[in-house]
Amino acid sequence: MLAFHAADTGTGPRVIAQLRATEVSALAFCRLLERWARGDADPCTPGKRQAAFRRAAERVETALMGLEEPLGRYLLELEPDEAEGASWYGEPSAAEFVEWEPVLKRAGVAVSSARVARAYLELAVFVRALEGLAAAAQWDAVPDRSALWAGLFDLRENLMGGAAQDLRALAA
Repeated sequence: MLAFHAADTGTGPRVIAQLRATEVSALAFCRLLERWARGDADPCTPGKRQAAFRRAAERVETALMGLEEPLGRYLLELEPDEAEGASWYGEPSAAEFVEWEPVLKRAGVAVSSARVARAYLELAVFVRALEGLAAAAQWDAVPDRSALWAGLFDLRENLMGGAAQDLRALAA
């Protein structure tokens, strides 16, 4: 569906590949935090958990930087004549609002819990949005061109703005 809307035959596959890479790294980041929230102390030492966290944040930040150019190009090609579309994905759910400070403290990971909360929230919304888009395509309920543009534009703004900065700081 994304390839269908691309004006250039190379743009669709590039943006799809980078969206997948970003989704995989975002899932890994979120799942790491979720395991710690459940009390699973893997890796086994605070130092290794700190290193694993930084690697996960760095992977997502790298994937986001790789997504910036192909997604920007795709949005230029997709841009509708009238920007009347609404985003096709929903707002964050209550399950995505988590207080990470006690989890990070228990894991022995010294990072800003506020940055973790913001990054986790944006990444969880991103993953959920991609899952929704895939389900819509599977059921032939694809959003129209202007709605697709609006949703991808919103995702890009949220990810490339605060989330990328938070992840860069968390990876440092």
